[in-house]
Amino acid sequence: MYRKSFYQFLMTERNPNSSDEVAQFANNAFYDQGFPKQADDYETLSQYLELNGNYLPTMTIFDQAWQMYLEKMN
Repeated sequence: MYRKSFYQFLMTERNPNSSDEVAQFANNAFYDQGFPKQADDYETLSQYLELNGNYLPTMTIFDQAWQMYLEKMN
C-alpha cells in the first residue's frame, strides 16, 4: 500500500485564511525549501524541525499534526 509522506499529508492541511495552528504549520512548511519532503518517520522530522523550524512556535503543534497523520495513514 502506498503511504504518503508526512509533508504530502501536511500540504492537505494548508489554509492561508485559517488561524488553526496545524494549518499555519502547513503554510509555513510549504515555504521551507529544506523540509524533508520524503520523510515519514517521527525522528527525522522532529530533529529537522527542532533545528530548522523557527516558524513553529512549539513542537506540540508538530506532535498534533503527527497524530493526525498517523490516524489518516491507518
